Amino acid sequence: MWSQVYNPLGSAFLSTVIAAMPVVVLLGLIAFAHMQAHIAALITLVVALCVAIFGFTMPAGMALEAAYLGALTGLFPIGWIILNVIFLYRLTVENGSFKVLQDSIAGITPDRRLQLLLVAFSFGAFFEGAAGFGTPVAVTGAILIGLGFSPLAASGLSLIANTAPVAYGALGTPIVTLAAVTGLDAFDLGAMAGRQLPFFSLMVPFWLIAAFAGFRGMLQIWPAILVCGVSFAVPQFVVSNYHGPWLVDVVAALVSMGCLVAFLKVWHPKEIWTSPALRGRVDNSAVTPRPASVGAAATPAGFRHHDSGSVMRAWIPWIILCVFVFIWGTQTFKDIVNPLFFPKFPIEGLHNMVQKVPPVVAKPTAEAAVFGFNILTMTGTGIFVAAIVSGFVMGYRPGRLLRAYGETLWVVRYSLITIAAMLALGTLTRYSGVDATLGLAFAGTGALFPFFSALLGWLGVALTGSDTASNVLFGGLQKITAEQLGLSPVLMAATNSSGGVMGKMIDAQSIVVASTATNWFGHESEILRYVFWHSIVLACLVGVLVMLQAYVYPFTAMVVGG
Repeated sequence: MWSQVYNPLGSAFLSTVIAAMPVVVLLGLIAFAHMQAHIAALITLVVALCVAIFGFTMPAGMALEAAYLGALTGLFPIGWIILNVIFLYRLTVENGSFKVLQDSIAGITPDRRLQLLLVAFSFGAFFEGAAGFGTPVAVTGAILIGLGFSPLAASGLSLIANTAPVAYGALGTPIVTLAAVTGLDAFDLGAMAGRQLPFFSLMVPFWLIAAFAGFRGMLQIWPAILVCGVSFAVPQFVVSNYHGPWLVDVVAALVSMGCLVAFLKVWHPKEIWTSPALRGRVDNSAVTPRPASVGAAATPAGFRHHDSGSVMRAWIPWIILCVFVFIWGTQTFKDIVNPLFFPKFPIEGLHNMVQKVPPVVAKPTAEAAVFGFNILTMTGTGIFVAAIVSGFVMGYRPGRLLRAYGETLWVVRYSLITIAAMLALGTLTRYSGVDATLGLAFAGTGALFPFFSALLGWLGVALTGSDTASNVLFGGLQKITAEQLGLSPVLMAATNSSGGVMGKMIDAQSIVVASTATNWFGHESEILRYVFWHSIVLACLVGVLVMLQAYVYPFTAMVVGG
């Protein structure tokens, strides 16, 4: 058994510097060297292997096996979701129903800002709550590009919108996982996050529209934004504090969509915003040629009115998708289906051979390394079944569906490579202790820890691409540090999840999902540069809120009934 070493160089500063090398290299290659994401991810993986083996003394065999486990995890379930969402999207584009869907959304409102609220924020939150793991960005990015938004706008704004709902994604999986890691009550953790995130659920819609249309453009539709935000934030608080973390996003998203659509029936902005490009910046993506596979349906010159039957038929594939994704996300479905086929493959030479040690954990703990191939209950499988059913409903023959699937696989090949390499990188940093070294640097900030607690969660999601994985990574560290500093363990652990949501928009996995969904391959660096400052500023605002909870308004940090 190999025990993790968190200060291999005998200097906390130098050890932190080498631990940060993979992150710095990845951001540098994507953001500044403008390297394609799959190449940058593979190079960074090599750097991470060198850091783990030569810097942190991890045995080479274990390091390679950790990367292998991460690559498998990247393809299943993350890559599996992306492949099947894009498959469904391409089917709807090919038969023309996606164009009708675009027109029906435009029929609710022709204003781009209001379309953005409805699709990116409210509709995306539903998919986050039902499925998570990249699904909302894939779906909303594809819809926005179909509505005529520029690729940079569709990609970047889908990422910004997919923040506040993330902590309760996939029917509360991040919070439930955080409870399992820390030993704290899931209800208390969900309630605490529900006292933090509603502020941002109210703020993010304003932020989203200001990022798209500028401050003046945002002010012109502030009543609609307020309705959208309040109708999401209030249910988010109520459900999380009085029911639990499981249905928070689903309920809040449905209420938000319903309230916004109802409000738009009686209120309209004085000026209709028709530009699909970002305001206040050069948006070269607006004139970037689209791949021929998408066709004219992705760049409509205008919107037409369709009869109710045509509109219903256009929405049927997406209604089917919602139904299947929701069913696949329920624990009841998993409990019924998983016993039928759920092979688990321990990674020999890695499983229970790596030991986490204090202060990252309370006592030495062996790290399991098992790949669970729950293919029947993966969200991507639900999407695949929905796509096949929708294909038959739309009149496709089996042969054409098979060819279309092969074409989709070819289109997203580089994205799948990138996701596999990124998850290999994240898993390697976890098993090597590299991430724990970075976390300990944040934990050493003393009285400022509540602020940096949010940034620690942000870092975890930026590294792993998952709020759930970030909670596994740093949840225990948050709890232990809080106890040492006399702070509320529930507050600090929940902050890991709440701060982590703001890192979702900059992790390479999400950026690749966005570029794939919008057919803007090879432009991941532009997307990263656009969303990065939004991400870090919002994470810092979470930190400020937590500082207020910890020191100014401590009653807000009390556990339920405490």
